[in-house]
Amino acid sequence: MTTGVLFVHGFTGGPFEVAPFRQYLKLHTDWKIVVPVLPGHELDRGLQEGSAASWIMAAELELQRLMKETDRVIVIGFSMGGLIAMYLSLRYPIDKLVLLSAAAKYISPRILLKDARIMMKSSKRHRYPADSFYHLYNYKLMHTPVRATLEFLKVVRLVRPYHHVVQTPVCIVQGKRDGIVPAATADLLFEQLGSDEKHLIYSEHGKHHICYSDDRNEWFSRVLSFLSKD
Repeated sequence: MTTGVLFVHGFTGGPFEVAPFRQYLKLHTDWKIVVPVLPGHELDRGLQEGSAASWIMAAELELQRLMKETDRVIVIGFSMGGLIAMYLSLRYPIDKLVLLSAAAKYISPRILLKDARIMMKSSKRHRYPADSFYHLYNYKLMHTPVRATLEFLKVVRLVRPYHHVVQTPVCIVQGKRDGIVPAATADLLFEQLGSDEKHLIYSEHGKHHICYSDDRNEWFSRVLSFLSKD
């Protein structure tokens, strides 16, 4: 039986957000793995061209192609990609679902403002905190159109009423130090999802970019066990 894996990246992000986990699966399986770039997320084009409908459609088309080429399909979504992954699970017979830092509840404005202040100070000195994505967030703050943010909120609203309808076996991974999606969001999802089989893994020191957490290899292994189980 052949297995296909569709990764869906986050809002304003790209394949780099899930690259460590993708590489881990590539090393430990023979699965076919695809990580499409959602419309408008190429850094040289910006988000003016993207929309909620186009992001969902791009992921859906990639899923359809993968379903034709493999016997079973797994969908792994990061942040906004987690919402799109849930949407796809409502429409297609997905074998397993993995939600990484899924942005199902809200963005934490307090932490974002704190991060913004750090970024502004760092950008003036052209220095950024070690092992961080502050430089990336600085770029995003300067280049993300308000319209694109409203499109992101459309994705949140589209999926929110149907959490209980999701039946696909699911594994949720959440960092306790996530400053963008509060950790309580994972608890909320765990309670609301209708899946008979559901798992919740917390990374004690993980931040929003959970695939880069210090304990990533530990939870990578646990998620792979979930994905490999019949």
